[in-house]
Amino acid sequence: MRIKIRGGTASNGEPSLCLTCRFATIVKGASLRDEIVECSQLSYGRNRVAFPVTQCTEYSDRRQPSLRAMEEIAWVLRSDPTKNEIGFVKRSELTRRERFVLDDDELLVSDPAHRIPAE
Repeated sequence: MRIKIRGGTASNGEPSLCLTCRFATIVKGASLRDEIVECSQLSYGRNRVAFPVTQCTEYSDRRQPSLRAMEEIAWVLRSDPTKNEIGFVKRSELTRRERFVLDDDELLVSDPAHRIPAE
């Protein structure tokens, strides 16, 4: 029976998180030892990672779509009370103002501090 202890010593066989992180740049050479890993989330000039990473607060799995990518493909549900219609609209068919304003948020739009910049 295998027991996993959270926060314990990392297993040597685990692959580095950097291999699947969207912020990592990995350069490999002909030899298995020829590998450079750099992280764009670390401080400027100090972004080289010299060891296999097992935990990282800035980790973002590149195998999963980012929030921006999901927003780009999202459909928006709109209703038109005058025509008594309800339906989905592609995000790309909406103006910038329509993309981010919900009916309940109409009051916020009139407040200059919460305005969405025009396209």
